[in-house]
Amino acid sequence: MTKGYTLIEVLISLTVIGLLFGFGFANFRDFSRRQQLVSVARKIKGELRLVQSKASAGEKPADLKCNGVNTLSSYSFEITDTASYRILANCLGGDVVIKNETLPEGISMTSTQNTISFKVLGQGNNITQGSDAVITFIQTGTDNSSLVTVTVGGEIK
Repeated sequence: MTKGYTLIEVLISLTVIGLLFGFGFANFRDFSRRQQLVSVARKIKGELRLVQSKASAGEKPADLKCNGVNTLSSYSFEITDTASYRILANCLGGDVVIKNETLPEGISMTSTQNTISFKVLGQGNNITQGSDAVITFIQTGTDNSSLVTVTVGGEIK
């Protein structure tokens, strides 16, 4: 009696392995895309907290527009288009760009308020009473989305 596998058994085994690999790869790709979206939302929360903390501390940038009589009034997070944003120090002498950033390819954002400003020394923000500022991140080609909310009281969630 000969021991071994028939051609049919080998082909069925390879087909099953191929199907398992295909499903696993598709699920991993979806997981990776969702994680990228979550990572972008976390980064934006961190950027908003940075803007808020710089404003609360009244930290002036090293720029002539904010020196001398040109006092610092606020820090702002400004959405410039669906894929980029910038952080500004708002001084009486003009705005100072602290940072320009672009979102990763395939992720876009929309917001109920394009500029979120935190006034210096804890004097509040520019969000109107009764409505929170909501930034929505959408991943192209999927149903994946994520939200970042800034409340009237300044809570970032």
